[in-house]
Amino acid sequence: MNNPIINLEGVDIHQMEQQIFSNITLKIAAGDFIYFVGETGSGKSSLLKVLYGELKVSAGNITLTDIDLNKIKAKEIPNLRRKLGIVFQDFQLLSDRTVFENLSFVLKATGWKDKVKIAERINEVLESVHIRQVKDKMPYTLSGGEQQRAAIARALLNHPEIILADEPTGNLDPEKSEKIIELFKEINAKGTTVLIATHDYSIIKKYKARTLKCADKKISEIVMTHE
Repeated sequence: MNNPIINLEGVDIHQMEQQIFSNITLKIAAGDFIYFVGETGSGKSSLLKVLYGELKVSAGNITLTDIDLNKIKAKEIPNLRRKLGIVFQDFQLLSDRTVFENLSFVLKATGWKDKVKIAERINEVLESVHIRQVKDKMPYTLSGGEQQRAAIARALLNHPEIILADEPTGNLDPEKSEKIIELFKEINAKGTTVLIATHDYSIIKKYKARTLKCADKKISEIVMTHE
């Protein structure tokens, strides 16, 4: 694999005093679509936190795009997160403003100033996740699936190289879950690397992709088969 977009070599991860991973090595290529699976507490979320700079590794080397996460300073985290789109289970939309205002808030916070360009980019990402019609609605008036699409649109605003999604279908019914995974597949088909932490095995079996299991402080590749 030439210059993996994410590279972990001999990595240990601790959260509080507890060791989550021991001596893991992992290479992810640009354009990959990957599921991380495992029981609650197996480290899926901790691994994503390491990748977006919220948690430091306690041993080993880790790089994401061209950034050495071992050496990253607090002031450099915003630059790291511009390369990433992060999607959570609980959407994390601001409840006191419309979908458009939610997305505008993020763009302004990351240095966008031109109102016309802001509006154009918001319309583009809402179009790409198929919810342009809800841009003037408040999040609480939307279905769970629409809220998650809005959260994915927010993650796409700054043209991220990588999407990290932590249980993105956890609060959705099976039909909406499938639509969200189909949307991630669309995003991936355009070249964005997508990493999804999930425990929804029905999704993984239907939308097959490279699957990595977190268990016993290790990461191993598994092959999902139809039941």
